[in-house]
Amino acid sequence: MGHNHSHPDKKHRNLVISILLNILITAAQIVGGLLSGSLALLSDALHNFSDVISLIVTYVASKLSKQKASFHRTFGYKRAEILAAFINASTLVIVAILLIIEAIKRFQNPQPIETALVIWLAFIAIIANGFSVLLLKKDAQSNLNMRSAYLHLLTDMLASVAVLIGGLLMKFYEWFWVDSVLTFLIALYLIWVGFDLLIKSSKMLMLFTPDHIDIKDVVRVVHQLSKVNRLHHVHIWCLNDDELHLEAHLEFKEDISLSEFDTILHEIETVLHEQFEINHVNIQPEFNKKDPKEIIVQD
Repeated sequence: MGHNHSHPDKKHRNLVISILLNILITAAQIVGGLLSGSLALLSDALHNFSDVISLIVTYVASKLSKQKASFHRTFGYKRAEILAAFINASTLVIVAILLIIEAIKRFQNPQPIETALVIWLAFIAIIANGFSVLLLKKDAQSNLNMRSAYLHLLTDMLASVAVLIGGLLMKFYEWFWVDSVLTFLIALYLIWVGFDLLIKSSKMLMLFTPDHIDIKDVVRVVHQLSKVNRLHHVHIWCLNDDELHLEAHLEFKEDISLSEFDTILHEIETVLHEQFEINHVNIQPEFNKKDPKEIIVQD
């Protein structure tokens, strides 16, 4: 599991800067796309607009995740960032599908394009998005929500590079069909990136066991401790990027005291954290209780 050690205020400041830059880029590309007739530029503008939405969602979720728990929200808003990542990934895929549909239509009917405007706006977008990518890169390494925003910006920077290359090809060779081909390729790349993030965020929202955890290994490690008989009813899930939870029933070989249980529980917490990075453990102790003893039980 990753741990984000960057200062929250700096992270939020970087997000605000990126939001403002992308609002300016989007406005310029919409106007430029309409004036030049470039679908690739308009598709880049649409992607940039989805960037603005995703960055705002990321910012709000990041702020919410810092709010304290309450009687009505015992986990606070810690899962807000996972939900934001899911929303951002979904928009990437949806935007990509819309772009593919428009690219096919335009490829069948290529249109002349004002290339000078396309080239300059693509160049400006590369610089602005590149700066935003650098701002968010560090936080993206340890936070799924920030990674979703980072990927939006990175793919848009790459899309702008493609638009720039396309603009140059259209200017010097008049290959106006390149505009549609580039739009199609940009969309395929968006689907590839967005789908991976969509799967990861969906798994976390559905409380699936993290990919790097083998529950059988967890059980085997716990069974090595003294007086432990059987770990069962096991659930392991990510609450967010920083918290990995385990909940289980633990049957003991003998009727131990509470103080003995506390000692064993501390051993379990230590070994699970060291070997599996599980940092929240909730164990229900049992002795001669008549209930199913399978590792996984549908509760």
